[in-house]
Amino acid sequence: MLSVESAAIVRATLPVVGASLDAITARFYETMFSERPELLDGLFNRGNQANGEQRRALAGSVASFATMLLDHPDERPDALLARIAHKHTAVGVTDDQYVIVHKYLFGAIAEVLGEAVTAEVAAAWDEVYWLMAGALIAMEARIYAEAGACDGDTWRRWRVVARRDETPDTVSFLLRPADGAPVPPARPGQYVSVRVRMPDGVHQLRQYTLSNAGEDGLRRITVKRVDGDPAGEVSTLLHATVRPGDELILSAPFGEVTLEDGDAPLLLVSAGIGCTPMVAMLDHLVTTGSRRRVLVLHADRSPAEHALREDMLRPAAERIFWYESGAAAPDREGLMNLDGIEIPDGAVAYLCGPVPFMRDVRAQLIRAGVAARDIHYEVFGPDLWLGAN
Repeated sequence: MLSVESAAIVRATLPVVGASLDAITARFYETMFSERPELLDGLFNRGNQANGEQRRALAGSVASFATMLLDHPDERPDALLARIAHKHTAVGVTDDQYVIVHKYLFGAIAEVLGEAVTAEVAAAWDEVYWLMAGALIAMEARIYAEAGACDGDTWRRWRVVARRDETPDTVSFLLRPADGAPVPPARPGQYVSVRVRMPDGVHQLRQYTLSNAGEDGLRRITVKRVDGDPAGEVSTLLHATVRPGDELILSAPFGEVTLEDGDAPLLLVSAGIGCTPMVAMLDHLVTTGSRRRVLVLHADRSPAEHALREDMLRPAAERIFWYESGAAAPDREGLMNLDGIEIPDGAVAYLCGPVPFMRDVRAQLIRAGVAARDIHYEVFGPDLWLGAN
């Protein structure tokens, strides 16, 4: 909870700080990476830096957290910060790195806002930062402990035992621990980070859903090649170079958007490669003999470009697929029309796909009577939804 004095200052300055957050975070990353280039080697994804997604996600999270402190001071921040904490643990963020971020973030605030940052303003926003950092550090410590990690190190080598082309631009890799040790537990919907050395020698990370996490000691990740996008360089490298017998470095499974137990009907809603967590959830439901009603809703370019289509044709689920006609619509916004579709009462929905698609479908589901609290979503990459609803 913010002190009374700091709350008044943050409330008064939030419009100015909020309006400048994009410039602040841009300057923050520019200065930090200039002086600490080692952070781009295996921690921050440089593709997300190049396209600005990481900058916008950071700005949204800071603004959302400050607003929560002001408008809901008695609420715990866990729900807001859980997604960030899981993203952090998936790449191995450690406590000491919050000190580094503080230094460069507050240097950027002072540089962008100039004389508007008085000692009192700086102290109030410093309180916001450390409340957010403290909550994340505590949450990440619990997540690391659950993963059996020591000092944030969850990395281990996995051997590729099979490679399967799903579509012209999507491939699945079946993996087994290279040391033969037991596989770490995973919940349906979780993802792992894959760490690779790029041709220029820099290590880069990318998260991939475990599209299958059976009890046979194998794990499957399904990777879509994204040509021409800096954020897709890891996926492109995996497509071009990885073959059976090769080894990959993977983190333990992370992610808080996982299938919850219960009897409520399920809506598994996806577009494009966003089908991967839904396939994992379907696999779990079949494996456990669940009798829950399941409605699978998926949008894609065409049947031939629908990755893991056969995996979604499970007899345990009802399904409706939408495919594009004519010009491509990469965001899938507006493609999935739920008019006339019976949405079960009390349904719990899981969404994954491009953010515009998920916003559109979420609005349709709410109009159809699905409670907002029962709609869960997963974003591949930085969460650009946060603070935008």
